[in-house]
Amino acid sequence: MAGLHIKNAFVIDPLSGVKGEIMDISIRDGKIVEDAPPGAEIIDAAGCLTLPGGIDSHSHVCGTKVNFGRYMSPEDMRAGRTARKGVMHVTSGYSVPTTFGNSYRYSTMGYTTILEGAMAPLEARHTHEEFTATPHQDMLANTLFDGNWSIMEAVKEKDDKRAAAVVAWTLSAVKGFAIKLTNPGGTEAWGWGEDMSSIHDQVPNFGVTPAEIISTMIRANELLHLPHSVHLHCNNLGVPGNYRTTLETIDLVPDLNKDRQSLYLTHAQFHSYGGTTWRDICSKSEEIARAVNNKPQVVMDMGQILFGRTTTMTADGPMEFKLYMLHHNKWSNHDVELETGSGIIPVYYGRKSLVNCVMWSIGLELALLTKNPWQCLLSTDSPNGAPFVKYPEIIALLMSRKFRDSERKMIDPRTEHLVPLFALDREMDWYEIAVMTRAAQAKALGITRIGKGQLSPGAEADVAIYPLRPDEIDPSADYQQVMAGFSRTLFTIKRGRVVARDGVVVVEGANSTIWTKANVPPAYDMGADPEFTRKFEQYYTVRMSNYPVQDVYLPRGVRIETEASL
Repeated sequence: MAGLHIKNAFVIDPLSGVKGEIMDISIRDGKIVEDAPPGAEIIDAAGCLTLPGGIDSHSHVCGTKVNFGRYMSPEDMRAGRTARKGVMHVTSGYSVPTTFGNSYRYSTMGYTTILEGAMAPLEARHTHEEFTATPHQDMLANTLFDGNWSIMEAVKEKDDKRAAAVVAWTLSAVKGFAIKLTNPGGTEAWGWGEDMSSIHDQVPNFGVTPAEIISTMIRANELLHLPHSVHLHCNNLGVPGNYRTTLETIDLVPDLNKDRQSLYLTHAQFHSYGGTTWRDICSKSEEIARAVNNKPQVVMDMGQILFGRTTTMTADGPMEFKLYMLHHNKWSNHDVELETGSGIIPVYYGRKSLVNCVMWSIGLELALLTKNPWQCLLSTDSPNGAPFVKYPEIIALLMSRKFRDSERKMIDPRTEHLVPLFALDREMDWYEIAVMTRAAQAKALGITRIGKGQLSPGAEADVAIYPLRPDEIDPSADYQQVMAGFSRTLFTIKRGRVVARDGVVVVEGANSTIWTKANVPPAYDMGADPEFTRKFEQYYTVRMSNYPVQDVYLPRGVRIETEASL
């Protein structure tokens, strides 16, 4: 490979301490290097904004629930259709596109790494098959443990080490990346026909509480030295007054890791509601942001909603049923044996709905009220809040009060009495957007160790060049130009290859799947544990020998190994 030499780039690279400099970037053998190799292809960035490849630390793009969302809404699949063009496959879908559709759209926006937010271990093969058909992004899979019977038994016995051992065996078996807890204990209770309204309620048949599950899993995660922290979807999502549950959860978090957070709170917008019913719902973003500002060991992502039609999907089955009771739309619930569950329902977020307008405001407020942009990451929990193709709109809203004020005129006028958004003067700059979409996401996921999210020598050569000249654009006034610019790169470079140019994917992709393996002492190898094996064979519908995902499902697997302290 001759390599690439990008010259005259306006570079923002927060992890390398670059806050906006005209400089050159040299690439050889898929890595950033000091000097360009002889014969390198030259790209003249002409002063355009150049960032590390985008990283999405929470999205839903692959797996069984995503696939069910596709065929549940044929009207959605008729949208977003594109014909075959060059190396690009036929695509379809708007809120839940086909895998190639996801990949191409992320590429044209400059994104090169995606974390799938929730993978049921039992259904991991399907997720990995779809990873291989998402060719232009490196993929990671959060692995669900929220209703895992072996975990809850270890929690009841107050055995952090056994909980860690179960996690280690499962992540290795299914080639997962990190621990995901979705409404911990709640979906399991739902499977028995019950519900939970507090993190101190007991899970039926197990005698443990969500608070105990969360605390145990945080400690187990650190015993395994996993790259990412526990990734938590809090209890009581989408319920008026749920901010109290979120604050109680934040109070649980210890400071156990000097390099990253101890807990990642996902789609925080959905967990920041005041009031007692949908009639008096209001924003409690100030309380949540204040708690996060005072707790550096917590990171959250926005979970921003945007107006329009989308599809919601989550392992939080009871929440989806509550949403169904509100919308009376198509609805699906699904149970995954001894592990977790899921729910799916299409929704429409309307500007005439006061509740939806409050939700829209809260996501933006969380980002604007969080003092440190490294603690609040840009996301929509795609497609739950909105499809990821809406990220440029969020960026423009964060950078321009004028844009927010123009939107104010188009939403329910009662909104401004229930939210603080329109009193906030803050307008984010290019550097803060780079943090929220690249550097902070790489740091929170713990993948800076493999060269993600940065442009320093030795880093992976993932680069996005946007048709935006920061020295000529005022984002506050030129928000339409900001939106258009972040929607389509001039060049998206993945591992040293130009994969997209001017909105068109130009090469076949070859992504990697990143997963973790925590090495544990023989005494904690659950694959050889008689009790674990007996319960597996007794309760699961598959044999233990058929459960692990074979290496053939990861043709370009990247394994991050750690040594457990057990």
